[in-house]
Amino acid sequence: MAGVKFDRDSLVAAFADLGRKAWELGTTIEIAVYGGSALMLAFDWRVSTRDVDAVFETADRGLVRRLVAEVAEERAWSADWLNDGVKGFLSARDNEGGVKRLMGEFPNTEQPGLRVFVPRPEYLFAMKCRAMRLGGVDGNRDIEDIKQLALAIDIKTADEAIELLLSFYPGNQMQPKVQFGLEEIFSTIFDGSPENDRIIRP
Repeated sequence: MAGVKFDRDSLVAAFADLGRKAWELGTTIEIAVYGGSALMLAFDWRVSTRDVDAVFETADRGLVRRLVAEVAEERAWSADWLNDGVKGFLSARDNEGGVKRLMGEFPNTEQPGLRVFVPRPEYLFAMKCRAMRLGGVDGNRDIEDIKQLALAIDIKTADEAIELLLSFYPGNQMQPKVQFGLEEIFSTIFDGSPENDRIIRP
């Protein structure tokens, strides 16, 4: 995916292409989008992403891969522009009702060749916390996303964050650095410091 940077418009256009191809074949495929792409589709603060993490929820995954490859060729994108590398980060609750929501049908609701689902903010928050990459908490995209999501779902303390995280993932999957990182994040998130000026508050 090196060199490709998606904004919302380009990603939605690609979804429309993918949905149109499926509709012309007389089928409807479903995918769930996670990570930065889901944040970009659901919230205003993410304006671009460098990868599209998705899980193919349709039984015929071979068909999805073929259509994804066709879109890639037409747009001169890498064949893995839509990839399922996120599977290892999914919660055991991923298939529960209410954990994800329908983001849109493409190319439109009258021709729903593609349905795109995104996790609800609480699930996205838990996924971001579990995947946190810390070498210190400054300047890290995951940290900014965690702060924005915390504000969106009204999580104010590290204890509340950990409780939510544990509602999606077992405790033995939470590395100590995640707890330490959350404690550091929530010690500063509401302090009015200049580094938090860019946070979009409700």
